[in-house]
Amino acid sequence: MYFNAIAKIVAERTGCEVSAVKPESTFVELGIDSLDTVELLMNLEDELGIEIELDQKVETIGDLDKFIQSKQG
Repeated sequence: MYFNAIAKIVAERTGCEVSAVKPESTFVELGIDSLDTVELLMNLEDELGIEIELDQKVETIGDLDKFIQSKQG
C-alpha cells in the first residue's frame, strides 16, 4: 500500500531507479545505513502525512511497507 511512496523516496536517497527497488530489497543492498533510515522515515512521514515510530527491526522494503500498514490500522 505504501510501497510506491517508499520506493520513490529510496530512489531519491540512493540515486537508483525506482524500478530497482523491490519489496524484497534489503536496506543494506540498497546502501541505506541506520542514519539514512532515520532520514528516510522523516521523508516518508512528510510524504504520507503520518507519523511513523519504528519500534521493531525491518530489513526489507516490504517489511517497512507492512509495518506502516500495521500501524495505520
